[in-house]
Amino acid sequence: MREDTKAVQSAGTAQGRDASHAGTPERGKSASGPGALERGKSASGPGAPERGKSVSGPGALVQAKPVSLSGGSVHAKPVGHAKPVPGTADGEKSRYKKISEEAVKPADSITGRRKKKAAPPEEAIVLDHVVKTYQMGAPALNGISLKVKRGEFVFIVGDSGSGKSTLIKLLLRELLPTEGSITVNGTNVVRLRRRKIPKFRRGIGVVFQDFRLLKDRNVYDNVAFAQLVIQAKARDIRRNVPMMLSLVGLAGKYKAKPKQLSGGEQQRVALARALVNNPPILLADEPTGNLDPKNSWEIMKLLEEINEKGTTVLVVTHNREIVNAMKKRVITMKKGVIVSDEEQGAYIDED
Repeated sequence: MREDTKAVQSAGTAQGRDASHAGTPERGKSASGPGALERGKSASGPGAPERGKSVSGPGALVQAKPVSLSGGSVHAKPVGHAKPVPGTADGEKSRYKKISEEAVKPADSITGRRKKKAAPPEEAIVLDHVVKTYQMGAPALNGISLKVKRGEFVFIVGDSGSGKSTLIKLLLRELLPTEGSITVNGTNVVRLRRRKIPKFRRGIGVVFQDFRLLKDRNVYDNVAFAQLVIQAKARDIRRNVPMMLSLVGLAGKYKAKPKQLSGGEQQRVALARALVNNPPILLADEPTGNLDPKNSWEIMKLLEEINEKGTTVLVVTHNREIVNAMKKRVITMKKGVIVSDEEQGAYIDED
């Protein structure tokens, strides 16, 4: 009986093994039956995606291929409107477009500020407690404070030794003050470096009593010399010099030498030379000192016309008749100080 039982158990075990082999794939191999996935390969059945490849069916997402410019791969995001990837053609185009748009913008729009040009100062000349003392004697200027507005016409009058000539030399930076500050055309003259003096003087036209013309050159060349100093272009010289000579009434004498001219005509040449570079300030030191009354009035009328065009005019003179007749601002000096400063003033004698 024990042997019969063993026989039955043995038969059941064999049956179970056969059943197991019938429904289970063999180890290391995929079942070839329908619905079974073969290891390492995708099932060939419908609806099952093959590993490593996209399904070609309708409505399926197609996985983007990696983009690489430098050997590396960049995985694109599966979105409808992705931003340009840095390093791609679209990204480079977008970046350069942004740079080019910023390049054409004015500087003030990028910073949010609008830069304004600095307005010229209201005063053309400012002296603040200026003292000038020479090695010997009393101060030539003793605490002068003065303001001349842009576009003003001013007479400086006074006896000899009152400090008028010293004042002119300080404004031209031929001298430095012992004390105080001087500002001309917005420039601090006291702090001005020596190498910048020539450029500073281009903003000041000067007419002297003794004319100071170049005797070996004709009228045209004397006026053109001021343009050559500032390295003006030849075509500008050919335009500006005749225009200035016409302004002072000497257009027909451009070939004449100074010795062929009268004193009044020589002063007109000096005036044309002082104005040809269009300076904002004109200093005239005794411009009528060597002229007869008729020529003196003609020169003063020219100075008045120049002032009406916007040039600041400062005239040092002893001519009482002209000062009293023109009714301009008159500053009277005596012994290095200002004793009178009047609008529409007159020549005052201070004893």
